[in-house]
Amino acid sequence: MDLYSETAFSTSKLITKKYSTSFSKAVDLLEAEKQDAIYSIYGFVRFADEVVDTFHQNNKKQLLDDFERNLKSALTEGLSLNPVLHAFSLTIKKYNIDMQY
Repeated sequence: MDLYSETAFSTSKLITKKYSTSFSKAVDLLEAEKQDAIYSIYGFVRFADEVVDTFHQNNKKQLLDDFERNLKSALTEGLSLNPVLHAFSLTIKKYNIDMQY
């Protein structure tokens, strides 16, 4: 795994540990490869949820639309400068996760 992708997965792991200590402890019981996937999914969902729960002074619809657009770009390009989206897009591709989910 290249340094950027490794850093992206580490970012998602940090987000998971900061937001949910009990969940992250459970994830730590899994094998390392699966941990990265779970952390990337949690990081993505957590950031989307953060828009709804926290950014009341901002245009939430626009933020979520941008987040979705950036995810689609990451899936197409194979890269996102947003480390959470980068890790999540790699997980989607690796595990062939259907976008409907």
